[in-house]
Amino acid sequence: MENVLRPLTVLGGAVVLTLLLGWVVDLALRRADARHPETPLWGLLRPCRLPLQVVLLTALLRATYHETGWWAVDDHQAGIGQLLTLVLIATGAWLIVRIVSAAVESTYARYATAARDRAKLRRVRTQVTLIMRIVTAVVVVVAVASILLTFPGMRTIGTSMLASAGIIGIVAGVAAQSTLGNLFAGFQIAFGDMVRIGDTVVVDGEWGVVEEVTLTFLAVRTWDERRITMPVSYFTSKPFENWSRGGVQMTGTVFLQLDHTAPVRLMREKLHEILQDCAAWDGRDWSLAVTDTTPSTIEVRAVVTAKDADDIWTARCAVREQLIAWLTDEHPYALPRIATAQAAELPAQGRNGAVGRSEAHHEPDPAVTENADGDPRTGRG
Repeated sequence: MENVLRPLTVLGGAVVLTLLLGWVVDLALRRADARHPETPLWGLLRPCRLPLQVVLLTALLRATYHETGWWAVDDHQAGIGQLLTLVLIATGAWLIVRIVSAAVESTYARYATAARDRAKLRRVRTQVTLIMRIVTAVVVVVAVASILLTFPGMRTIGTSMLASAGIIGIVAGVAAQSTLGNLFAGFQIAFGDMVRIGDTVVVDGEWGVVEEVTLTFLAVRTWDERRITMPVSYFTSKPFENWSRGGVQMTGTVFLQLDHTAPVRLMREKLHEILQDCAAWDGRDWSLAVTDTTPSTIEVRAVVTAKDADDIWTARCAVREQLIAWLTDEHPYALPRIATAQAAELPAQGRNGAVGRSEAHHEPDPAVTENADGDPRTGRG
């Protein structure tokens, strides 16, 4: 009878004690979370209950397994003790990562609640993400090293490796030159404030938003939901456009190729009317001007502003679409066309050799029409 009760007492007692301690810890965290809703740490620590219970159960079994009195346990004490030690190290690392993650997320959540500058918030988010990855990598490396050192054979191998550490270090440094370069570039991006999670960037002609930053690569989500994965060393060695740095406000342009007879003054008034009804326009600035001319067309540039990259795209599309529709309906002669008529003949010369002038009435150039302030809305540049 004792051979049955002892193992049941040892194993059952360890399981019951583990469940009881896990329930007590979870209850304490729930009460702390209810009393202090301004601190999300207690709620974030609740997912640590499972790794905590595994650590407690493994530690209890590691300390009492030889008291079971089973012949199978007595015959394999060394192997069972080794296995429980490995499980204890692995679950301990799991618990540490969960606790650190909860503390970091709690700190970021409290900072995000009080922060008003979105650019600083994205920078902190990028740094927090990389710090968490570094901590996870360090904990995993330490746990793996601790697991390997529990095997007596690995200690001998480690001593032999230390004797040739200089040569191995040189070889590893040369072989992992690219990886180490990306690793240091990741630190430079995280703490040098070059690019942050949520920034709008243009890389290799592709427009997108930075979605993920790690120690070795950076993921950009394009407007059509594609993901571009690039090594972080690219952003430290090559130029790229960061539309979110220094503020997210944007100025966009719309270019139209039109006939020389296009009513520029009326177009300027229509542009202002379109922007008044456009929710994406932030009201900071607008203008319309003729910026270039060719033998067959003129180039008209409309300038609009918006609060961010998404709204500037929407505003540009709205202006382009509505201006073209208005010209098609109201002033179709302003659209570009290919002239097929014969060239006009030169006027006859007068007796004094001067070229005669046409007596046609000349209208003022609509491109220089003034706005309410007395200056034409021609924009910058």
